[in-house]
Amino acid sequence: MTSVPTAPGAPARIRPTPSVTAVPYNHPDARRLTQALRAEQLGLYGFADDPDATPENHFDPPGLFLVAHLGQEAIGCGGVRLLDEHTAEVKRMYVSIGARGHGTGRHLLGHLEQHAANRGVTRIMLETGRRNAAALALYHRTGYLPCPSYVAGRDPRVNRAMTKRLGSSSH
Repeated sequence: MTSVPTAPGAPARIRPTPSVTAVPYNHPDARRLTQALRAEQLGLYGFADDPDATPENHFDPPGLFLVAHLGQEAIGCGGVRLLDEHTAEVKRMYVSIGARGHGTGRHLLGHLEQHAANRGVTRIMLETGRRNAAALALYHRTGYLPCPSYVAGRDPRVNRAMTKRLGSSSH
């Protein structure tokens, strides 16, 4: 649980910390959340990668796919996969609209970064949409910096690639 500051003189609200569980990419909660991510991207950009086109083994070890829950409700997801021996990529980060603003994205990202660091990764990369202000703000607050696209054929008017060095203080 986390104590949440409120207005001066008001009692602090207690917000439960979501539980985070590793699941196969084809798990029903993962599929529902990644399809919600796609629907949101379609609304923002008019197009989006289809998460069902991602192979089910895309996040298999040494990668990882996580789902965050508050109680029984799946509220967020994200995955990490190795690109090479020292580089990992964060993919399919999403927090449901009603659960945003409570640190779930940061919580998931921290778990993914720690998983990558535990496997010897020293650099982590990701890509998000230029219009996704909340994601860009999260990544900036957690130490990610813009970098050239690492995905062939991406449009820099739409996509933003970011990177972060992982070390002893990665989150």
